[in-house]
Amino acid sequence: MSEQESSSDERMSSEEEEQQQKEEGFSYWNLKDVERGQLPPHIRKQGTRVYCKPDAPTNTETLQYSGSYASMGVDNSLRLDSFRENFRIKVIALDKDKMEFDMIGIDAAVANAFRRILISEVPTMAIEKVFIANNTSVIQDEVLAHRLGLIPIKVDPRLFEYLSANDTPNEKNTIVLKLHARCNRGQPRCSVYSQELKWLPNGSEFAKESEKPDSKPSTYTSFSCGQDSLPEFAGNPISTVEDIILAKLGPGQEIELEAHAVKGMGKTHAKWSPVGTAWYRMFPEVVLLENIKGEDVEELIRKCPSGVFDIEDTGNAKKKAIVADSRACTLCRECIRGG
Repeated sequence: MSEQESSSDERMSSEEEEQQQKEEGFSYWNLKDVERGQLPPHIRKQGTRVYCKPDAPTNTETLQYSGSYASMGVDNSLRLDSFRENFRIKVIALDKDKMEFDMIGIDAAVANAFRRILISEVPTMAIEKVFIANNTSVIQDEVLAHRLGLIPIKVDPRLFEYLSANDTPNEKNTIVLKLHARCNRGQPRCSVYSQELKWLPNGSEFAKESEKPDSKPSTYTSFSCGQDSLPEFAGNPISTVEDIILAKLGPGQEIELEAHAVKGMGKTHAKWSPVGTAWYRMFPEVVLLENIKGEDVEELIRKCPSGVFDIEDTGNAKKKAIVADSRACTLCRECIRGG
């Protein structure tokens, strides 16, 4: 018997075994033995997948701890070297407002840890102090300062140092922005937007109130040079995200202030959080366990509200359902519910 005929007979026998298992009912006792140090295929799948059933998901627990399969000679503890080998990041979509990416080769608990790091431990620049010279609008000073603190500033925080309680604000740890908006009498009400905050590269322009009348006036910052003279900001001025309404002014109302931004992290205050929200989900894997043909194809496509399935023409005016976009699945489970 040739090698090709032997492999053909093996395939036929495995197909016959699968058919026999379907007829007799599946049983773990019928599974083939595996070598010591390896996991059976069904256990490997249980470690990487949550099964979505019509009533509720199953296999939601994790087994990422040492000793889970010690009796089988398998060490599944989380090790740094294996994490480096298996972990991958694939960017799906990226624009100025959002980023979508896949994290491959990690447990859901680790993915949640990355989510929490994005929210609370990535440094950004945000307005910390607001010096208000004049505010005759209907918005109180405290509310206006709070709104200013939540405005995203378009600058790389790695170019700045942290400002501690004993430090003096200077060009290396502070960004100074100025706002002066007025609605003249006889004009309709107007809105004040975030882009009206102007960068002051030479530091504060407001003079401190001095107890000694003869002393030299000083400002709230101590810049040794202009920030626009630094190579990092040459041709790249600091600005804010545009089209955010700060206040609305009526005729005769005015706002004049200075805002000082410093470096911080979201675990200190939400204004330093670099993301509005960060969430994760397990990637949906949609598998058709049997061929769906005829009228059932139209019914399956009608049930799915996300457009996961599509129709494939198999010839002779016959149609078959296929999985067109697994990523679009929201796990609504309409396709596996009866009725």
